[in-house]
Amino acid sequence: MSSSCAHLLAAADREPTPSSEDGCEDCLAAGLHVWAHLRMCTQCGHVGCCDSSPKRHATAHFHQTAHPVIRSFEPGESWTWCYVDEQLGRVH
Repeated sequence: MSSSCAHLLAAADREPTPSSEDGCEDCLAAGLHVWAHLRMCTQCGHVGCCDSSPKRHATAHFHQTAHPVIRSFEPGESWTWCYVDEQLGRVH
């Protein structure tokens, strides 16, 4: 896991409030329950579905907002991902 990514370093101490505790907020808004895994934006707390999900809302959120870092929103997982630098990090 790299610590050379400035985006991951900047996101390390962020604790945003999740936009949804019930699942992918975009899928839920559309009446869908099709996500595989959830990811949360470390900048604004947007909860979206992963790239293994049909709608890929977490990545779509990155493309819409340029918020660079997500973290897993799955129980027991403690990793982050920077879309810009394509680097994996760890939640501290």
